[in-house]
Amino acid sequence: MTVLPADGLPLAAEFPDPSHDQWQSLAEGVLRRSGKEVTGSAAEEALSTALGDGLTVRPLYTSIDASADPGLPGFAPFTRGSRAAGNTTDGWDVRQRHELADPVRLNEAVLGDLENGVTSLWLAVGGPGGVPVTGLARALEGVLLDLAPVALDAGADPGPAVRELLALYEAKGVSKEAALGTLGVDPLGRAARTGTEPELGGAVHWSLLCSREYPGLRALAVDALPYHEAGGSAAQELGLSLATGVAYLRALTASGLSVEQACGQLEFRYAATADQFLTIAKLRAARRLWARVAEVCGAPDAGAQRQHAVTSSVMMTRRDPWVNMLRTTLACLGAGVGGAESVTVLPFDHALGLPDAFARRIARNTSTILMEESHLARVTDPAGGSWYVERLTDELAAAAWSFFQEIERAGGQAAALRSGMVQERLAATWAARSKDLARRKEPVTGVSEFPALDERPVERESAPAVPPGGGLPKVRRDEAFEALRARSDAHLAATGSRPKVFIAALGPAAVHTARASFAANLFLSGGIEPVHEPVSVDASTVAAAFAASGATAACLCSTDTLYAEQADAVASALRAAGADRILLAGRPGEYVGADVHVFTGCDVVAVLSSELDRMGVA
Repeated sequence: MTVLPADGLPLAAEFPDPSHDQWQSLAEGVLRRSGKEVTGSAAEEALSTALGDGLTVRPLYTSIDASADPGLPGFAPFTRGSRAAGNTTDGWDVRQRHELADPVRLNEAVLGDLENGVTSLWLAVGGPGGVPVTGLARALEGVLLDLAPVALDAGADPGPAVRELLALYEAKGVSKEAALGTLGVDPLGRAARTGTEPELGGAVHWSLLCSREYPGLRALAVDALPYHEAGGSAAQELGLSLATGVAYLRALTASGLSVEQACGQLEFRYAATADQFLTIAKLRAARRLWARVAEVCGAPDAGAQRQHAVTSSVMMTRRDPWVNMLRTTLACLGAGVGGAESVTVLPFDHALGLPDAFARRIARNTSTILMEESHLARVTDPAGGSWYVERLTDELAAAAWSFFQEIERAGGQAAALRSGMVQERLAATWAARSKDLARRKEPVTGVSEFPALDERPVERESAPAVPPGGGLPKVRRDEAFEALRARSDAHLAATGSRPKVFIAALGPAAVHTARASFAANLFLSGGIEPVHEPVSVDASTVAAAFAASGATAACLCSTDTLYAEQADAVASALRAAGADRILLAGRPGEYVGADVHVFTGCDVVAVLSSELDRMGVA
């Protein structure tokens, strides 16, 4: 029977506090059972996960890792939120993005979204894929602009779209005080995307107008998405957003605005990824860093950063796109818990073309479920106080501030873009990450892990082509494997069958299943069909099985012990039967009869690309 004290609480104090050494000893035991003989700090290192920017996620955090007082929500340094109540009053703003050139279709989509949970609109206007400026009035017909904020993405020349929107406010009888939204002017972000020279005159003009006449409108967007979409890390994304924000502060204060007024014209846009903890820490660190900028500029109370989080397009896949729903749910969770005021969930078919009504419905309902059913918006900064999140926030903020200082030493954001410094640093980061993707150290479910060759492709209306520019590239996690799968698809269309590899599994299923499954999964990720029939073979049966498979290559799968006993004989029988390539599932060891070894951590993309080349798959 549990004994309760007078206050009714259980006597938890009766249980002794475990020490760090005790935990480490238990961790050593677990690792030992998995075949790793490590002791002391090496045990912790074996269980740690390396992130970008030199950050490491450790397996255990304790009170020793507690950070300095992060303050209170709504007060500097705003780590815990830009507003005291956070999103607890009405939840975060559900901002749906629309890229439709037809004003009538856009109007139908916009009204459907607003009637079913969307609270603001992010519209592409002008340029490829955007609604023409002359069609904006038709697109917003029936929209109550004093209730539904509009955020513009008006491309290289936002002036005509901004003037049209302001004219619509007047035509609909919306007072200047009641107008809400973001004009989205971002010359430095546009320069990053296109490689053109930024011109800040328009940004200053619209900021002055909004500051003086439209208190509910923010003129400028500090968009960090171009850097994320070019393969940048979280710290690089934050550092470049700070440099952009500082450049705008300099221009606006030079034109006569106070620091407080200039800060009030900025909305920061960040990517939210399926790493929910990194997303939470990134948004918290962004607020803390911007508060430091405002403090240095002499206006500490003006540093409450307004944040718009967008689920990452880099993580979206074209194969098995349904998994994107899970990715965007995690990203939305991270954005909401991290304290973003506005959240855009990209539809799961975003990478395939123009999303349909079902995809837009799932996107907007993701936020609704997390807020209304999971109650994520009921607590301000729910991750605050977590030793892990607080430590990650601190380390990420330090890495981002260091990169920001590098940019400032290089002459600021415009100069860093002009010199190629930004492009070089982002390219180096993406190159390192691409190696992890190719080795499946960063797995992509449905693409590099657990792919399905027989899946029915999801087809969507093609999005308008964006003309090539000289700015930052756009990358995707799936791009290397997508190229391999595309080659397989073309081969299937041309010949009626996919390239094949025969799985030569030695011994009973209990012995070879682990490596056979590993090999099959690996080959499928490159569009190569594994033929595993019969389940087990030996030197006397493998020739007939290989001939029936229609493959030109075979992969031996079993234990190291059976390799030593049977691999030579089976490989000889396979070569006699016409196999021109012998692969083996396992690291190179005593057995050297295989042409190629495939194992955990090998460069899967290089292996599969070489195999497709050898098979004559263009």
